[in-house]
Amino acid sequence: MYGNGRVEIGRDMSVSSRVVAIHQPNFFPWLGYFEKIARADVFVALDSVQFSKTGGTWCNRVRVLVNHRPSWITMPVERGYHGVRTIREMRIAGGTWRGKLLRTLELAYRRAPYFGEVFPLIEEILGVGAGTVAEFNLEGLRRLTGRLRLDPSKIVESSSLGATGEATHLLISIVKEVCGTAYLCGGGAGDYQEDEKFGAAGIELIYQCFEHPVYPQRGEAGFTPGLSVIDALMQCGFVGTRALVAPARPQLPGSPASDETWCEPRAGNEARG
Repeated sequence: MYGNGRVEIGRDMSVSSRVVAIHQPNFFPWLGYFEKIARADVFVALDSVQFSKTGGTWCNRVRVLVNHRPSWITMPVERGYHGVRTIREMRIAGGTWRGKLLRTLELAYRRAPYFGEVFPLIEEILGVGAGTVAEFNLEGLRRLTGRLRLDPSKIVESSSLGATGEATHLLISIVKEVCGTAYLCGGGAGDYQEDEKFGAAGIELIYQCFEHPVYPQRGEAGFTPGLSVIDALMQCGFVGTRALVAPARPQLPGSPASDETWCEPRAGNEARG
């Protein structure tokens, strides 16, 4: 368990590898985010870094299909402050955005095959009375991860750790704080990440190389990758979406059969071209 800013390892440390993934706590993230959680032994939500002073980020906006077209949905944030704020400090703006967003999603997906299964969870998450971006996103992330059977207990906030430094040095410090031996990074990290420093610190570097799966979708222009997990959930359900981010591995002789199945369209749910 995690507490008091330190990590207590509750697993056999004789294992050869302990994979750590690190990512900012995003707003209803895309499938690649959950694939990273599925592959990691520890997933660190990077809530201790600066929130962008201007414009939206993946921490407060994401795309879904509205009228069969990719459209942004946004969590409004308070901008009337001086200096900088971390993601953990960033406050959500007031107003009726939660109800409006819920209605948008209802109208956009009410004919989706798994709407009845998924919509109550989205409504539950949007009803969370969180006051900050990090608190809201982490609560939603844990609930989504739990329903996808990906073990929400592996998620820990960077602000609860004693990691120090910036950029690559911060990532290395975080990995060491949670006793990691390998760091799982996203495909775009090469633009700013100093790979050689991980090796020098004795940490194996693993690139995610996520290949976006194609599932039945109701888009106007064929399949649109990179949408919020909400889209996949509405079209594939919880079991099908789990199969998209954590595909069943070959079974060893004598092992129990997996109940994971790839997302298949229900009758009348053909993807629109």
